[in-house]
Amino acid sequence: MAGPGDNTRNRSAKGGDIDSFKRAMSVSMRAISGDNTLEVSFSKDKPVLAGNIARLPDLPKKANATDVAVTRGLGDSMALRRARHDPRIHMKLAPEGKLARSVFDAVEQARVEAIGSRAMKGVSDNIAQMLEDRYAKASYAAITEQAEAPLEDALALIVRERLTGRAAPESAGQVVELWRPWIEDKAGGDLDTLVDKLEDQQAFARVVREMLAAMEMAEELGEDEEADDENEDDDSPQGEEDSEEGGEDDSGSEESQSEESDTTSEDQETGETETSDASADDLADDQDLDAETPGENKRQDNPFANLPKDIDYKIYTTQFDETVGAEELCDEEELDRLRAFLDKQLANLQGVVGRLANRLQRRLMAQQNRSWEFDLEEGVLDTARLMRVVIDPMQPLSFKWERDTQFRDTVVSLLLDNSGSMRGRPITVAATCADILARTLERCGVSVEILGFTTRAWKGGQSREKWLKDGKPANPGRLNDLRHIIYKSADAPWRRARRNLGLMMREGLLKENIDGEALLWAHSRLIARPEQRKILMVISDGAPVDDSTLSVNPGNYLEKHLRGVIELIETRSPVELLAIGIGHDVTRYYRRAVTIVDAEELAGAMTEQLASLFGEETRRDVRRMARRA
Repeated sequence: MAGPGDNTRNRSAKGGDIDSFKRAMSVSMRAISGDNTLEVSFSKDKPVLAGNIARLPDLPKKANATDVAVTRGLGDSMALRRARHDPRIHMKLAPEGKLARSVFDAVEQARVEAIGSRAMKGVSDNIAQMLEDRYAKASYAAITEQAEAPLEDALALIVRERLTGRAAPESAGQVVELWRPWIEDKAGGDLDTLVDKLEDQQAFARVVREMLAAMEMAEELGEDEEADDENEDDDSPQGEEDSEEGGEDDSGSEESQSEESDTTSEDQETGETETSDASADDLADDQDLDAETPGENKRQDNPFANLPKDIDYKIYTTQFDETVGAEELCDEEELDRLRAFLDKQLANLQGVVGRLANRLQRRLMAQQNRSWEFDLEEGVLDTARLMRVVIDPMQPLSFKWERDTQFRDTVVSLLLDNSGSMRGRPITVAATCADILARTLERCGVSVEILGFTTRAWKGGQSREKWLKDGKPANPGRLNDLRHIIYKSADAPWRRARRNLGLMMREGLLKENIDGEALLWAHSRLIARPEQRKILMVISDGAPVDDSTLSVNPGNYLEKHLRGVIELIETRSPVELLAIGIGHDVTRYYRRAVTIVDAEELAGAMTEQLASLFGEETRRDVRRMARRA
């Protein structure tokens, strides 16, 4: 049986009418998801599902049948996830540990896709083509050793076989066979029971947890967890009629979650699998969605889950902290005025920074030279080899095809110190450099986000007032209200976020700086991103300072925390960290750092640091290619 809209989508593809194809895809996805409010859009950005908004990749101008089928598969996968996945159940039952979580996420995605594949043959074909394309691009067929084969993908594909009766994609068959004997030996019995639990996400997740325990990758669900899980039913009438005591517990849980959301929301998002259930308003405002293509199971979990054990650092309360978009801190009219003021201040500096940015762009584009495969039987006609046909008419025509470039899969986060000591020329230059670098990197296909960190008040704010009311307990830890600002999210286009940078010119914005927690916040956002390469650049003009915190804790309290966070990122994280100090020696904190005396040198330092990083990546790629050759 074909899926809803399949016939319409076939006619659209054959007729070459891309607009009709997009309309048919939207109708089909709404039908499969059962959500008439689902908004479907197409862009060059990565596919994403967030709440009731789905973004699919644009088809190439000359789309072939494979391009159409892959797009349809992505759409069907997103729609099924919207219809059959409950993120609350998933998060509650998810195991700890990076590998166990990856496997748990991958198998859940296989479950929702299997539900649609069993019901609709068209959907099954579309998802099969999507998976074939994904694993082919990842060169899974070239993997010959178990240590190199992703266990999460192998197990998800084996589960898919059991649930649908459909063999694994040919491009990933080798990966599956490398792991199959071990998986069958450890969890073969549990695999047999999954089919009966297909429609019940909770029961299915429990079986998966048992599989993980059998494979010694996670602990079995405790009795308390299972009891909590069985009693959790927010939509049932019984839940609404629960005792007042139960309602108070829920309220307390929500209050606790609210207190922690600003500093740990990104950590929670990393726990979600490929899609984030953020609200539509969040997506419209270009907040950090950090959602990925459904079925793309490989994610980076935050490596700092046990941070409190590694670093002796306390936070008195997170109740008054905030993570906020720049546009939420002042109205549009004031943002436009502040941006105009910033542009006027930078009339002379912009030319210098622009030239440096162009130099960086030339370097990056030079590293993206087009790479071709020659002597193919189909593709683009290779005119350079037509001479062979002239000399010998019996020679066949030669075709070529451009290889995919891996360079573009990069995200850069610029974390700007918004403390009071940056007031004046330093913050003006920092805002301009961030603006122009974001535009430059975007042209080169590199995702960029711009973040700022400060506090909501001087001298502690509401956090200190709460501490005073509580009787001044000793060693309270951090004692101020954090303000983390998103000037530009990685998914937001530069033109839409441009005016947000004017906020840095606002009087009264710049206050204290607590660098350690800001680094963790920016790092957690990067970890949740789907890009393979992640770069975090910190721009600061001094050591962390917060008078309220330092007045009731040891004098080096914030600095010690900052050093600990930097050490963790530099030694245990895939994020590449570099720093630029303005009039302040940051080399004593960061391994990869540079110090400038004058703010006017910032543009050159930023472009040179980024250019050197990308240059190192290119040299590594060349060495890898040489070894393979």
